[in-house]
Amino acid sequence: MKPAEHSRIESFLSEEVFKIGTTTVTPTMLVTASFIIVLSYFFSRAVRAAMRRFFARGGLAPTGEVGAIERLVHYGILMIGVVVALRITGIRLDALFTAGAVFAVGFGFAMQNIAQNFVSGVILLFERTIKPGDVIEVGGQIVKVQQMSIRATIVRTLDEEDVIVPNSSLVQSNVKNFTLEDNIYRVRVTVGVSYNSDVPHVKSVLERCAMSMDYREQGFEPRVLLLGFGQSALEFEASVWMRDPWNHRIAGSKLREAIWAAFKEEQISIAFPQIDVHFDGLVGEGLRALSRGEAPSAA
Repeated sequence: MKPAEHSRIESFLSEEVFKIGTTTVTPTMLVTASFIIVLSYFFSRAVRAAMRRFFARGGLAPTGEVGAIERLVHYGILMIGVVVALRITGIRLDALFTAGAVFAVGFGFAMQNIAQNFVSGVILLFERTIKPGDVIEVGGQIVKVQQMSIRATIVRTLDEEDVIVPNSSLVQSNVKNFTLEDNIYRVRVTVGVSYNSDVPHVKSVLERCAMSMDYREQGFEPRVLLLGFGQSALEFEASVWMRDPWNHRIAGSKLREAIWAAFKEEQISIAFPQIDVHFDGLVGEGLRALSRGEAPSAA
């Protein structure tokens, strides 16, 4: 290489690109910093691959917890790589923060929710109150946990729709976990019968229907309750325990079908809304006269 060309290259590499505080940033510094960050990324990939092999040798399946640990290690190594890159290239962090103070304030507000979800993800990781495969109720909806990450949790609804739930929602709100300690679930079906029905007979039929369910958990007896006296019906509830919360709608449908067939066989009337209308004497006489084809008498 000719001395003139070498001098031009050195001049280009030492040329000022921009300044951060009192620190002058050159192409050499940018290339060095980029190389360190890229190197930290590949180092992170190697570490995560080694972790997966370690967990595999220990007989641990790749669960959401393992994935969350890998992401924590990944972010930690990248953060260390960025800090080292800045220190080696001579860029002082205090100068960087001073130059971007106004931007940092706005960025901090924008990052508040992300940081909140990140911390919530770490809490869920170590508490393990919610795990992939759990059936939970969040926001009034029953869902199954598919995948957990540091920022959000992916769940699937009963309609086979994937929903992304921020981790902070799972930590800060009430969440029902139907599979936390066990997977026992109670299927409830309500039905209203006519006031002319025989209450003991209705309870016996409902108990027989509940006992006939093939999904019924044998260690828990079905329960039939008279809930109340409605405007048009005696309201009963039949409940059956099962071990599959995710399919509770199918189980409830089977129990309703059995109740419908049994009521038809036993001639038990399922009540429907009724209204009794009472007329005073004159109106009643007029209606009866009209029904006979006669002219109603004048009052």
